[in-house]
Amino acid sequence: METKEILDIAEAGGGMVTTAQVVAAGIPRARITDMVRSGVLERVQRGVYCLAGSWEDEFLATQLRFPKGVFSDGTALYLHDSTDRTPFRLTMTFPRSYRATSAREAGIEVRTCADAVLGLGLSTLGTPYGNEVRAYDLERTLCDLVRGRSVVDAQVFNPAIKQYVRSKDRDIQKLLEYARALGVEGKIRGYLEVLL
Repeated sequence: METKEILDIAEAGGGMVTTAQVVAAGIPRARITDMVRSGVLERVQRGVYCLAGSWEDEFLATQLRFPKGVFSDGTALYLHDSTDRTPFRLTMTFPRSYRATSAREAGIEVRTCADAVLGLGLSTLGTPYGNEVRAYDLERTLCDLVRGRSVVDAQVFNPAIKQYVRSKDRDIQKLLEYARALGVEGKIRGYLEVLL
């Protein structure tokens, strides 16, 4: 019975299940170990497992392991299909108060921001495997790419901002509001003056 419950959780979660989800369902964590030993589940990351034989969705696995994080910067740009560069390392933004040592040790590029702007532009995006994860919308992502850096990777940012400006879905007002809230309004306006 417990095995079926774990399988149901995994199937409802894009083929993945976490130790925390199993424990929250009142199932002993030892059942996961049994299922890994029998080949029903495979360990993806610490505390994250997928159904044996299924494709591992690194984005979903990382979101499950670090639920306080939001995909941002180049990773969010990739999820928005606004760059052809697959992220070398996943980037997530966490609250400043979050102790992100385990995320750094897992190879995540960690960004932090004040709680007041953590939810600014928060959205849900589909991964290449069709699962949904938390990421910033395109306007916030563009602001994040220039925020806090003296040099922006022009090969990533320039094509993305040009594509955004040409898009019928662009929302320049929202972009400028986000830029103001994140302290990069001058930089964003500079790019827009050239492109518009």
